Amino acid sequence: MGSEGKTTPKIVRGEGGYVLVDVPHLIDDLPDLPTYPNPLQDNPAYSVVKQYFVDVNDTVAQKIVVHKSSPRGMLFRRAGPHQRVYFESDEVHACIVTCGGLCPGLNTAIGEIVCGLYGMYVVCKVLGIEVSGYRGFYSSNTTNLTQKSVNDIHKRGGTILCTSRGGHDTLKIVDSIEDRGINQVYIIGGDGTQKGASVIFEEIQRRGLKVAVASIPKMIDNDIVVIDQSFGFDTAVEEAQRAISAAHVEAESIENGIGVVKLMGRYSGFIATYATLASRDVDCCLIPGSPFRLEGKGELLEFIEKRLKENGHMVIVVAEGAGQDLTVESMRSVDHQDASGNKLLLDVGLWLSQKIKDHFTRNKKMHINLKYIDPTYMIRAIPRNASDNIYCTLLAHSAIHGAMAGYTGFTVGPVNGRHAYIPFHRITGVQNKVVVTETDRMWARLLSSTNQPSFLSSKDVQDAKKGATDAAVGRGEREAPK
Repeated sequence: MGSEGKTTPKIVRGEGGYVLVDVPHLIDDLPDLPTYPNPLQDNPAYSVVKQYFVDVNDTVAQKIVVHKSSPRGMLFRRAGPHQRVYFESDEVHACIVTCGGLCPGLNTAIGEIVCGLYGMYVVCKVLGIEVSGYRGFYSSNTTNLTQKSVNDIHKRGGTILCTSRGGHDTLKIVDSIEDRGINQVYIIGGDGTQKGASVIFEEIQRRGLKVAVASIPKMIDNDIVVIDQSFGFDTAVEEAQRAISAAHVEAESIENGIGVVKLMGRYSGFIATYATLASRDVDCCLIPGSPFRLEGKGELLEFIEKRLKENGHMVIVVAEGAGQDLTVESMRSVDHQDASGNKLLLDVGLWLSQKIKDHFTRNKKMHINLKYIDPTYMIRAIPRNASDNIYCTLLAHSAIHGAMAGYTGFTVGPVNGRHAYIPFHRITGVQNKVVVTETDRMWARLLSSTNQPSFLSSKDVQDAKKGATDAAVGRGEREAPK
């Protein structure tokens, strides 16, 4: 259920082809709202910093390198504290909700929103939506969050608010927000959650409420577009290396040992790619967007035989979304989806392991010893590392500054190293993917590291190029081909 219609994107075109993709503001629909001095001006920790406040005209460029066929400049509004705010401290009644799967750093993001509101803006009413993600809005599962209650949650994995997929009923959610007197909504979640946040914002806007909706994107796979990186990704790569190391030890400790490691990556292969590059123990990495075939000259099974003859062991890393075109015949529920709308995938790691075993059993050329490792839930559940801890703090503070400054209907994240406010429509519906054609060097570095063939046919290359171009057009980075 939800409101009909979509908010018209705020696009401001400037001289020289520059385009500002702006975010909504409360005064778009409530032009007579008063402003107040930012409490940070009197905060001894921040008042000593020169030029701490951002200018209302500050922007961040999406791309540093601009291609010939690209728009001259896609810009986003720079994140940060403003000298004037649209909420008085004692009128703020904020809430926080976490949705979707687990990810390292969730508790840090929750804690830093709470501490930032209390410590920077002297807010004293912060509500946690508990147990059921979006469903918690209308099931009366809430808790009061204070600096004391979130004091050490950053040391723990998971989320103290609990989470779930689905349960999105826009009208019930906004009814709850209105009935409770909430005027700042902080939403932490992935692609499906961001879509839900967008329709919540639209319904709030339709009702003419003074409510700011801000989100922090949670994509452990790092498949969100526009921003440099999503939180939890660094921690995931670090933990994935441990699984790869274990697979390598197992493989090299026995004759013709093969270690197969399945890593997260439904639509993209960033965790698999970066963990492979970091470990230097991987012989073959398979990701979505880089098709492979089992049988035939120069294909995967032949390469495995070759590598075993050369080294006596090998390690294979496969992202969960890889090879789904090969497994589809085995999957009865290919068209089924989970509560967030994600396609249910066959376990490609188990499938691939069995195919490798069947091949060597059938051909009887050599006896192999295969070990399969799936560290997915170990990675999701661990506490964040130091890098992600700092990153979550910056994301939380950026979201708070934006909401207090009156911006709404936005997500936050670094764009070329500078935090920016990005409208929901720019990050939903399009996944960020590892580019396996000549337009990106990362995949070439991986192939050089593993010494594996690309497995790409000429048709695969053309399809990959088209997919990369279509994705770039969808993100606004390039113009559509004439």
